[in-house]
Amino acid sequence: MKKVLVASAMIASASALPAAAADISRPVYKAPAPIIEPFNPWMLRVRALGVVTRNSGSVDQVPGSDLKTSDTVVPELDISYFFTPNIAAELILGVTRHHVTGTGAPATAGLDVGKAWLLPPTLTLQYHFTNFGAFKPYVGGGVNYTWFFDQSAGNVPNAAGVVINSSHLHDSFGGVLQVGFDYMIDRHWGVNFDVKKLFLRPSWDGVSNVGPLTGKVNLDPWLIGAGLTYKF
Repeated sequence: MKKVLVASAMIASASALPAAAADISRPVYKAPAPIIEPFNPWMLRVRALGVVTRNSGSVDQVPGSDLKTSDTVVPELDISYFFTPNIAAELILGVTRHHVTGTGAPATAGLDVGKAWLLPPTLTLQYHFTNFGAFKPYVGGGVNYTWFFDQSAGNVPNAAGVVINSSHLHDSFGGVLQVGFDYMIDRHWGVNFDVKKLFLRPSWDGVSNVGPLTGKVNLDPWLIGAGLTYKF
């Protein structure tokens, strides 16, 4: 009986060997490793930008004078560079045209001070929050330097008979505060909404039919922009 049991065990072991060999030789397939895209630091935005000024200022020689500046909407280009996924620097480029007029005292009420083009490159350092999925808010602060060019005087008398014959706004530095967000539709494309507050108060001088004039134009504009984002 013992011999029969041993023989049966040997036969069973021998029959299992081909199956085990088949299992050993069967190829093992592994899932491919995920493709990790290299980090690209560049981002571009194109926005429609509303420039809303403070409407304040003064002419030194006229007590009670005030100045106001027209608002405008312009296209704007934004170039951003990410040092890390959270820290970025942003440079905005665009030009705007504004018209300065007088209010307040009779000598400046209705006074056509003049028109000027502005080139206000603005550089901010930003912190981007990355833990909200496709919604990516950010805050920032920085500096602005505004060049005034192609300036022209009003050359039109107001009710008091004052005429500005030459007008000159002086280039000026200013601080900037910023808040905004990108909402990414896919890895590259998104939409953007952005608000900046510039603290910009250039000095002004001009020549009128009543003599030289000086003053300050308190622009302090809000820059309110919306547009498209492209992340490289």
